[in-house]
Amino acid sequence: MEKEDQIKNLIQRGVVDIIVKKEFEEKIKSGKKLIVKLGIDPSGADLHIGHMVVVRKLKEFQDLGHEIKLLFGNFTGQIGDPTGKMEARKPKTQAELEKNAEKYIEQAGVVLDTDKIDVVWNADWLSPLSFADVVKLASNFTVAQMLERDMFQDRIKKDMPISVHEFMYPLMQGYDSVALKADVELGGTDQTFNLLAGRTLQKAYGQEPQSVLTVPILEGLDGKIKMGKSEGNYIAVKDSPKDMFGKVMSIPDDLILKYYELAAFKAVDELSDLKAKMDEGENPKNLKMQLGEEVVKIYHSEDEAKKAKEEFVNIFQKGGLPDDIESKVFPDKTMGLLDLVSDSGLSPSRNEARRLIQAGAVKIDQKVVDKVDSKIELEKEILLQVGKRKFLKVKAQ
Repeated sequence: MEKEDQIKNLIQRGVVDIIVKKEFEEKIKSGKKLIVKLGIDPSGADLHIGHMVVVRKLKEFQDLGHEIKLLFGNFTGQIGDPTGKMEARKPKTQAELEKNAEKYIEQAGVVLDTDKIDVVWNADWLSPLSFADVVKLASNFTVAQMLERDMFQDRIKKDMPISVHEFMYPLMQGYDSVALKADVELGGTDQTFNLLAGRTLQKAYGQEPQSVLTVPILEGLDGKIKMGKSEGNYIAVKDSPKDMFGKVMSIPDDLILKYYELAAFKAVDELSDLKAKMDEGENPKNLKMQLGEEVVKIYHSEDEAKKAKEEFVNIFQKGGLPDDIESKVFPDKTMGLLDLVSDSGLSPSRNEARRLIQAGAVKIDQKVVDKVDSKIELEKEILLQVGKRKFLKVKAQ
């Protein structure tokens, strides 16, 4: 891809805002090797494709030859970012955060060339700060500025507490940019306040203020709220090709184009062509089949993507079964259906197993069984199916 096209995609694809755009365009076209920062508090170990939106944007800077600083908050993560939270986050230990960071780097490496990035830890410069240093940092912000933040306004309305230490978080994130002399910082739209704190503090310390580039929040499979593990609406980076493909096929039609942009990383010109197809009445299922292949190819391989597509077609369009159904043996020759579904591992909890049975989402030998108290004979092997994509061969010892 020509450099001009790379810059076009960098600026136009998967970007909500650039602050300040003119400054940024001058920097990116100057030929200078920019210091590009992405800060992460590794509170969890497993990534989903919503996390990868900003990682992919970082990769675009990497491909243009800029210096990538992947910053892990082994100090800030012990306090927790209040962004979007109705209560203070529970603290993590430094050891927990550093262990999670290792797993983050491994998973981000599917998209990012992690051998050519600079991994840094903000405890290196935040831990040595004196109380006088912290007071100096705090003098650059007003209480009114902090209280303008939406989540604090929500807490005030609901008479919920705001801890003073939560005001410190954007100061620390901003100081990270001072310590790194960052030229550009990336983040989600929910991080805008914290990202702008970096510009404020860099000016206070006599540095040229960083440009801020925000990326969109990717909605989850329900099409309503931000993709997240706690919401159960996510596609994990570590999902199997089969599960990843099936989940892509379940997204609402009105998210197809957004997923092509943020999950499949299609170029600006390709996105225009896809939009034209949709406007002309292309079958959404065909577009999702292609999208599923594209996403699986990124995190697995082209061969695995083709196999996942073929299996999906076999199961859902031809009424077939997967080729690689796992087997499990139970000690009892007769089991209650609720116990069977719950203990099979095909349901995350006993309550969810009950809900699935009552909803008619459980089949034995391809026949729906919707009575929770049903008794299932296991002397001969049976085929247990939960939902559309989960199968297990079950028998007694």
